[in-house]
Amino acid sequence: MREKKNTLRLPRVACEITARGVAVLRREGEGGITACHTRALPSSALTPALGVPNVLNSAAVSDALGQALLATGARGQNVIAVLPDAAARVTILDFDSLPERRGEAEQAVRFRLRKSLPFDVEKASVSFDVQRTAQGLHVVAAVIPHSTLAEYESAFRAAGCEPGVVLPASLAALAAVPETGATLMLKLSLDTTTVAIVQDGNLLLLRTLEGYGDTTPTVERMADDIYPSLVYFQDHHGANVERLLLNGPGTVAALAGALEAQAGVPVRELIAKGAVEADVANEFAGAVAVLLQERGN
Repeated sequence: MREKKNTLRLPRVACEITARGVAVLRREGEGGITACHTRALPSSALTPALGVPNVLNSAAVSDALGQALLATGARGQNVIAVLPDAAARVTILDFDSLPERRGEAEQAVRFRLRKSLPFDVEKASVSFDVQRTAQGLHVVAAVIPHSTLAEYESAFRAAGCEPGVVLPASLAALAAVPETGATLMLKLSLDTTTVAIVQDGNLLLLRTLEGYGDTTPTVERMADDIYPSLVYFQDHHGANVERLLLNGPGTVAALAGALEAQAGVPVRELIAKGAVEADVANEFAGAVAVLLQERGN
C-alpha cells in the first residue's frame, strides 16, 4: 500500500500482524527464510476493521512485535509490514484511459473510489497498480484510512522497526501465485476469506468475504465461496481457472483433495511445504510469500 521513496529494493524482513498474533521473518543472501519467530496477542488486543480503531491494546501489540523482532535479530531495520485484510479495502477499477502523470492518475482513482468507501477517501492513503489487459486498463487500488495506517505504523515503530513497505495480507500473499496461466487463490483467516483470480500476472478479480471465525471450514462452504468467482471468470474472460491455491488453518490442507473434486481443478497449498513451519505458512502467508518472492534481489 505504501513504499517509501528512494527504496531500491524491498526489505529482507517481513512482519505480519493478525488478530491472533504476529510473525517476524528474515531472509539473508540468496536463500530462503533464515529466521522466523511468532508471538500470540491477547484477546481483543487488535480488532481489524474499516474506519474504526484497530489497535486496542497498543502496548501488547508493540511488545509482541518487539519480542519477535529481537528474537529474529531484526530490531532497528526497515521491514515489510503486512496488515490484516479487514483493515484496508482492495478494489479493481476499469478505465478506458488514465493520465500519464502519476498524481493526476491518482486523483482519477480517488474520484472513482469516493462513492464506494465507508470513509472519506481524501483522508486515506491510496496505492494503485495499473494493469494493461485485452479488456482495457484494470487498476488495483488499495485504500486505508490515514488514522488506521497511523495506528499500525506506530505499533511497528514502538516495537523497534520502520515499516518501509505496507501491504494488506492478501495482496502480499499473491506473491506466491504463478505468473502464467489462470490461478484462483482462496485465503482463509479468522476475520476474512479472500478469493482472488490471477491470469498471467494480472489480478482480475478479488472478493473479500466474511471470515470463518473459529468455525472449522467445510468443503461445501469453501466451494460456495469460490463458485461465483469461477463462473464470473469463465463468463467475462472466456477461460477456465487452471489451478486453485489454498491457504488457511491446518484443517484446510486436509480438505484439499475433497475440494479438488468439488471445484474440478487441481488444488494445492499456497505456500509450498518446507518453506517455513506449517503453522506459520497457514496463518502468516502474506509475510512468507512476499519475502520469498524477492529471492535473488
